[in-house]
Amino acid sequence: MHFASRFIVARHLHNASTIFSSTLGFMKNHENHNNGKCPITFALDIFGDKWSLIILRDILFKGKKYYSEFLNSPEKISTNILASRLGKLESEGLISKTQDLKNLSKFIYRLTGKGKDLLPLMLDMIEWSVKYNPQPGTPDNIINGAPGKLLSRLHDDREALFNEILSKLE
Repeated sequence: MHFASRFIVARHLHNASTIFSSTLGFMKNHENHNNGKCPITFALDIFGDKWSLIILRDILFKGKKYYSEFLNSPEKISTNILASRLGKLESEGLISKTQDLKNLSKFIYRLTGKGKDLLPLMLDMIEWSVKYNPQPGTPDNIINGAPGKLLSRLHDDREALFNEILSKLE
């Protein structure tokens, strides 16, 4: 067999192996999440731990997009947990990771459409927490760049608040 033919065969084998591995990974993820569980269990398996929700909060409401910014959150997430949760959120399709063209040693984390779809849930969690937390903080400091009383804005024009928050993510 000529060198060129061997190269082509090797490339096709590599591509087939990559596709097979990707398919197995995809199937494994879906087997873990979609084995007849209730919808709440399905969601919790994907983003239901404290640190994943804090990362999502920081992207949605604080405009954070760099690893170092997540590390500086008041909750003080450790580096190994942060790396693990960012990887899981990315593999589940809630965030994307791209290289920062201004600084090639950094990566930018952004919400995907699937991640942005969590905005109503996150706002509902804020409302619920304000209602039942015996020592509530002010919900207005949760969201950067969305001035005004958050709860009244949620009740008066929820859709406008959604659009305002989502527009800041672009």
